[in-house]
Amino acid sequence: MTSQNHPLTQQSGIVLLEALLAILVFSLGVLALVGLQATAIKQSTDARYRSEASLLANDVISQMWVSNRTTATLQANFNTGGTAYNTWLARVISTLPGVAANSATAPTIAIDGQGIATVTLFWRAPNEPAGTTPHNFVTIAQIR
Repeated sequence: MTSQNHPLTQQSGIVLLEALLAILVFSLGVLALVGLQATAIKQSTDARYRSEASLLANDVISQMWVSNRTTATLQANFNTGGTAYNTWLARVISTLPGVAANSATAPTIAIDGQGIATVTLFWRAPNEPAGTTPHNFVTIAQIR
């Protein structure tokens, strides 16, 4: 038996090219997963702040329900600047990021003459610049 010499074909190196393309596709997939993970972390952090804002608003409304529920007393204690408001404000500042007592992100409570309380909370996530519009949560309850 004699061996035959086959001339080199035009496809030399194609396996290397396929391997490089496979590595490129895999790398893009990994980068996409890293991006998805970062987005998921941001969304879960935002959800945490929203749930904390809801808890704080419901807490102050619960305090209104168990207090003396006359409109004058509610307004004196819970309207922005009242004694119960100031105690609650300290909890809000320690819980939500980017909240300051005398700023655009200060929470507000307004109680009208019919005992309808409007609680508004504002916050900015730690990674958001100061010029951005703050997140907010508003809840309204009738206190009787």
